[in-house]
Amino acid sequence: MTTHTYDTHLVWEGSTSAGYRGYPREHRASAPPDGPEVSLSADPAFHGDSALLNPEQLVVMAASSCQLLSFLSVAAQHHIDVVGYVDEARGEMPTDDPPMRITTIVLSPVIRVAAGTEVGLVQRLVQQAHEACFVAQSLRTDVRVDAYVDLA
Repeated sequence: MTTHTYDTHLVWEGSTSAGYRGYPREHRASAPPDGPEVSLSADPAFHGDSALLNPEQLVVMAASSCQLLSFLSVAAQHHIDVVGYVDEARGEMPTDDPPMRITTIVLSPVIRVAAGTEVGLVQRLVQQAHEACFVAQSLRTDVRVDAYVDLA
């Protein structure tokens, strides 16, 4: 049996002496040994910097990216010519349903395939990819895929 591992490195510097509103939320993360460093912050609702990515956005991005990669894999295996893929994903985190968490992620890819491709087959492969997506399968969050297939 093989186990894949995913290491990350995170650094925060500052002081919490000024209380909840006063400490800096910016921090840096990378994936050793050669991953690029990313500057992160909290969601602006939690006194973060809106110019930086926040952890909640990273969760939604991870689900979106994983769906893309899973879909491209199954499409290629079925000899489907995918020529474009754009996803406008959204995660929802209601504040009135404790414990606070991302309850839903909706992926809304527009998938452009070569003319003559059977749209129904592409939709079935989208579902197959969702079932194979490691990130979606790792989350307790409801991850839905509402795909639109466009013929080139």
